[in-house]
Parts: sequence; structure tokens; C-alpha cells
Amino acid sequence: MAELDFGIAHYPKVSHCDAGAVLPEHYISNTQRSSEDFFKNDALKYSVKEYKIELKPLFSAFELRPFALTTLRSFLLFYLPLLEPSLNIEEDEEDFPHDSTEERRVDLLVPLKKSVKQIIRESTVVTTRRILERLAVIYVSQRMAWKLLKDVPKSAVRKSQRGMPATVYLFRVSRTTFRGHLLGVTAAWIVQTGIEIYRCFSRITNSDESDEANVTVRAKLLGKKISGITIRCGASLIFASIGAGICATLFRPSVGQWIGCAAGDLAGPIIVSVCLENVFHVDL
Repeated sequence: MAELDFGIAHYPKVSHCDAGAVLPEHYISNTQRSSEDFFKNDALKYSVKEYKIELKPLFSAFELRPFALTTLRSFLLFYLPLLEPSLNIEEDEEDFPHDSTEERRVDLLVPLKKSVKQIIRESTVVTTRRILERLAVIYVSQRMAWKLLKDVPKSAVRKSQRGMPATVYLFRVSRTTFRGHLLGVTAAWIVQTGIEIYRCFSRITNSDESDEANVTVRAKLLGKKISGITIRCGASLIFASIGAGICATLFRPSVGQWIGCAAGDLAGPIIVSVCLENVFHVDL
């Protein structure tokens, strides 16, 4: 006899069990402990890099040692050239014994004024850099601020211990020097530009001629001076970076980086000025 289907639905069989009731309590605690150890070891392996930023005091330029070095450098800069004419006069005394003493007098007041102005200018540049460092910490990312404020000679030593090729090492030291020297060059540009703007407006206000032609001439001269300042500061930054990379590769990393940066900082504006004057006949 054939089986009859009376429309009864056939549902799948489902069985239920309580697996937790079979497991002992120490098994669950061991599982939780092993998972905690796993995530802890994984966190140690892939920990987030910390960027330690150490800001120097805002008025560090007026501390005893930096201020003394700035004062000594400024006085030597303007008083050492006075020794050369006096030595030449002493050598020529036998040929011209009847020279008057008035001709041999040297005005010591002018170098003193220039030295004081140089001290104020350098101290202002350093203070402006400290302000820029604080602005960088506030407005840029922590990683970029750390790169801008990094101790470049120490970074050059750390890079030399990684065993990288000479060309790669030169490039990375130059790049690090570029970043670390950027705020200092920017501070120098701000101070020099501010001085030129102040001189321009003071000459316009103090001059008797207040016509538009005089103002236009002064404005063009100001633009030319600011362009020259920008070119010199850019050359200083680029040559300092290249010189730091080359000297750090050829000599000891820390000392070589410092020497190359200082040499490029001084030689860069001179080289660019000479090239522009001889090739393009542009006087900066």
C-alpha cells in the first residue's frame, strides 16, 4: 500500500546542549589569561613610537654662556679689521716719520655701535626661533615638530650606526639638517625683512619729499632687498644641508655635520651672490 501524505510539514530536528556546564572553571580562566598575554605581547611588539620634544627656554639667547659668545663674536667681527691698518702704519713709520697723529687715530665708537646692533640682531633671531618652535609644537603634528626640533648632530651619529650606504647616509643627513635648520633660517629671514621694512618706512616718513614717485622708488628698493634676503637665506639653507651631509660622510658624524652646516651656512650666500653678479649681472 502506498504511503499517504496528509500535508503534515516535516521540520528539521534541532538538538540543544549546554557546553558551558561541562567545562571546568579553571579552563575558562586559563583561556582568558592566555588571550590577555597574547594581546600584551602583541602591543609590546607593535608599540606606538613616542616623540620626545624638549623645548629650550624662550629667552635662552640671554643666558650667560650664549650671550657671552654672541658678544665676543660681535666685537671680534668689527674690531679685528681695525688692527690691520694700524699694523701697516707701524711698518711704514720709518718711511714717513712726520705723519700727524690725527691721521692715525681710529674711531672706536663706530665699531662699538655696530657690535651692539649685531648683538641685538643675533639675540632677536634666536628668540624668534624659540617662538617658531613653540608655534610648530602647537600647530603641526607631533612627528613633524619632533623632526623640526631634532638634535641634528646626535641624529647623524645614530644614522651612522645603522650601516647604510654612503650615498643614502649623505642624503638622509642632508635631509635631517634641512629640517633642523629650517626654523633658524626662517627666523633670520623674518628679522632681516623686518629691519628692512622698518628702514623703508622710517626713510619715507623722515624724507622731505612725500610724493608718489619717492614712495614708488622706496617700495621697489624694498622689494629688491627682500628678494635678495630670500635668495641668501635659501642658499644658506641648501648649502648648509649639503655641506652637513658631505662632512658627516667624510669625517666624524657629529663634528662633521656641525662643521659642514656652519661652512655651508656662511659660503652659500656668498657663492650665490657671486654667481648672480657674474652670470646674470644682478647685485644682491
